[in-house]
Amino acid sequence: MERIERLVRGVFSPEPGRGRIALALCFGVLVHAVFAAAVLAMVLAMYAGMSASFGAVPWPYAWLSNAALILQFPLVHSLLLTGPGGRWLARIIPGPHGATLGTTTYAIIASAQLLALFTLWTPSGIIWWRAEGLALYAISGAYALSWLLLLKASWDAGAEVQAGALGCMSLIKNAKPRFPDMPTTGLFRLIRQPIYVAFALTLWTVPVWTPDQLALAVTLTAYCLLAPRLKERRFEKRYGDRFRSYRRQVPYAIPTLRSVRDADQRPQ
Repeated sequence: MERIERLVRGVFSPEPGRGRIALALCFGVLVHAVFAAAVLAMVLAMYAGMSASFGAVPWPYAWLSNAALILQFPLVHSLLLTGPGGRWLARIIPGPHGATLGTTTYAIIASAQLLALFTLWTPSGIIWWRAEGLALYAISGAYALSWLLLLKASWDAGAEVQAGALGCMSLIKNAKPRFPDMPTTGLFRLIRQPIYVAFALTLWTVPVWTPDQLALAVTLTAYCLLAPRLKERRFEKRYGDRFRSYRRQVPYAIPTLRSVRDADQRPQ
C-alpha cells in the first residue's frame, strides 16, 4: 500500500511539464481501457468455453488462425521480457520518456494480445459438455475463485506493474519508476509462481468444454509451467543469494504441507 500511496500522491502533485503530463495521462487511459477490455473478454470467452467470439475465418483455415492467436501471446509476451525486448520497448515511444513508460507500453501490448486472442477466435461450433444445475453453480464458483486468486497474486506481486500503471504514474511525477521488491509475501509465501498457477486454474474451471477450450487450456497451461523458469533466471541474476534461499524454501507451483507450515513463520 505504501508504494501505491506514493504513486497516487505523485499524480496529485506532479512536476511541471504539460506535454509530459498529457502523454502520461493518455497512456494511463489507454492502458487501463485495453486492460479492462482484455480481462472482460477473457472472463466471458472462457466461461463460454471459447464457443462465442467474433472470429469468422472459414474452416479449415480457422485452425491456423486460432493456432496463431494462441501462440502469439506466449511468444511475444516472453520475448518482451528479455533484455533486447525491454530495450525495444523503451524505444517504441520517441523522445526521452520511452524508458519510463516501458512497463505501461508492455501492459498495453500484452492486453492487446489477449484482447485479440479472445475476440478474434473462430469457434468450432462443437460443444462436448455444458454444466447444468448444481454442477454449474459449483464450477462457476470455482471459476470466480480462480480469478480472485489471480487478482490476489497480482496484488502481491505489485499491482502497479501488473496493470501497467507504474510507468504512466511515474512519468506524471517525472520520476524514475521504482519497481516492487522481490515478492515473498501473500501467496508468494506458499508457492513461487502464484500468478501463473492462478491463471492456469482459470483455464480449467470453466462450465463449458469444447475442443477450442481444451486447445487453449493445454497450450497456455504449458506456458504457465515453463515460462516462469525464464523469470526465475532473471530473479536469480538480480537478487542472487536472496532468491536462491527463497527458492530452496518455497515450492515452484504446488504448495506442500511444509511450505504451508513455514509460511506462518515468514513475514507477511
